[in-house]
Amino acid sequence: MDAEKIQVIDDEGNELEFDVLFTFEGEDDTKYVLYYDSSKEEPEVFSSIYDDEGNLYPVETPEEWEMIEEVFNSFIAEEEAQDNDEG
Repeated sequence: MDAEKIQVIDDEGNELEFDVLFTFEGEDDTKYVLYYDSSKEEPEVFSSIYDDEGNLYPVETPEEWEMIEEVFNSFIAEEEAQDNDEG
């Protein structure tokens, strides 16, 4: 998934557009995307599994959520380090 934006259908069938924060592959080659609503003042980050056609699937296991959280925290730490280096 190389898109900067993705469309997500919510529980009520509404199509919503989100900005892609980043994508990564897990150890078992499962592909994950982290995305957020940039129109919000303090956006919440969401995560889904995606396939080669760009279809999104829910993350279901606690182990997956733990791994995603670790990757996200590493991403944030790297971003903060870069910001500190530039400032």
